[in-house]
Amino acid sequence: MTQALAQPVLAQAAETTENNPVLNISIFLAFVAVTLVIVFRASRNNKSAADYYAGGRSFSGTQNGFAIAGDYLSAASFLGIVGAIALNGYDGFLYSIGFLVAWLVALLLVAELMRNTAKFTMADVLSFRLKQRPVRMAAAITTLAVCFFYLLAQMAGAGGLVSLLLGVDSSVGQSVVVAVVGAVMILYVLIGGMKGTTWVQIIKAVLLIAGVFVMTIWVLALKGFDFSALLDQAVEMSPHGEALLAPGIQYGALPIDFVSLALALVLGTAGLPHVLMRFYTVPTAREARKSVVWAIWLIGVFYLFTLVLGYGAAALVGPEVISAAPGGQNSAAPLLAQALGGPLLMGFISAVAFATILAVVAGLTITASASFAHDIYNSVFRKGKADQKQEVKVAKITVLVIGAISIIGGIGVQGQNVAFLVALAFAVAASANLPTILYSLYWKRFTTRGAVWSMYGGLISCVLLITFSPVVSGSETSMLGAGVDFALFPLSNPGIVSIPLGFLLGWLGSLTDSGTESPELAAEMEVRELTGHGAEPPVEH
Repeated sequence: MTQALAQPVLAQAAETTENNPVLNISIFLAFVAVTLVIVFRASRNNKSAADYYAGGRSFSGTQNGFAIAGDYLSAASFLGIVGAIALNGYDGFLYSIGFLVAWLVALLLVAELMRNTAKFTMADVLSFRLKQRPVRMAAAITTLAVCFFYLLAQMAGAGGLVSLLLGVDSSVGQSVVVAVVGAVMILYVLIGGMKGTTWVQIIKAVLLIAGVFVMTIWVLALKGFDFSALLDQAVEMSPHGEALLAPGIQYGALPIDFVSLALALVLGTAGLPHVLMRFYTVPTAREARKSVVWAIWLIGVFYLFTLVLGYGAAALVGPEVISAAPGGQNSAAPLLAQALGGPLLMGFISAVAFATILAVVAGLTITASASFAHDIYNSVFRKGKADQKQEVKVAKITVLVIGAISIIGGIGVQGQNVAFLVALAFAVAASANLPTILYSLYWKRFTTRGAVWSMYGGLISCVLLITFSPVVSGSETSMLGAGVDFALFPLSNPGIVSIPLGFLLGWLGSLTDSGTESPELAAEMEVRELTGHGAEPPVEH
């Protein structure tokens, strides 16, 4: 195919307002209706806490692998990364590489042992051989923090996407959109629990990967399946020229910022509570391993597609059109779909992107609510004496509260790149959760003080550094804009400081802790890690 063949596509892409809002919303509402029916059917079997939190551990490794992919391939993966590659080229693709490589850490170090040791939440593992109340409280707080940052990213993606679909460019309109997405997400979780949420994630993963595959083949077909020709056209369209294919557009001025981002992405996945919780929905450790292998293949193929779509959006839509569209960078994938297949393909891809957001926020919300009800309400406040009905009732109330908070937060971060916002959630997970997880699983001398210091220290340092970074104030792209400037920390991602600090505090706290932990519980945990015998939390001690 020649350059001339692509001209009609370019002309169509330039007309960003020529879409069909009625068609777009109809496709989205059809998806919501179908998935709500599935959620209702799944909810009929929710009779216990295990059903609500872990889907009754009834999913196979293959099913759970698709669900993990559906949970992990968020708005950041689809909207954010495609937009980042379209505008920043090579530097944008670094997100894809980091998100994928991170799964090797989860597979090799965490997945099987977490499944063998835990019951419902991450805190079940972290508190197994330590003092229950302080460790569970700390783990629940870090879980809620990670989920909050992740939810912000999904809500930002939702606002930008519907702004593009409906031509809503006002902040009030985008805020209404965020509220509607939040309400639907709350409905999914309240009704379906983990079982309903899992089926939504499986359906969404199939639709997303299929849709992205079709777009990838279409883009390559326009250039005669010559990827080099596609890159050449992307370079012609980009104001950065040849620099689009080399490192440095986004992180050239401060390379250490990229190192910090890479650390957060690679180490963060193994500490994400909503991903870890998926390991408890399968009946055996073998199925947990199988589910991660399936997830790696699905996610790996998807991220290869994002490379083509990102440069395809740069070539066929153009960075200037993308930047000027409602939603900014996050609009690159829907605009590319419009350039390729007109309003119908744009409507389908946008509906899939909506499904992506709904599925991920549902997974995040059920994780956060389970953590509060199981770890704080039952284990800390009620000292393990609440029955399962009370616990699930508190979890559902928590869903309403988290939904409201995420809606308010999502309204506040409109316009931010969702991949960038998710990277902050990864930094919190890698700083506050991962050190304690690895120490708990692999270091026998790890103590309660080490766990508490590591989680609170990693969390507080990470959040403080984000607060005083250019992310929040001091530049045109900051959340508060350039007019407000209290940025003291120069890096956009705090991982290079907060992650080592989390590990250091865990080690230091354990060495200085004069209290002795139970050797019997340590031995029991080791047996469970290696054999999977029992997945019940120990008695209060």
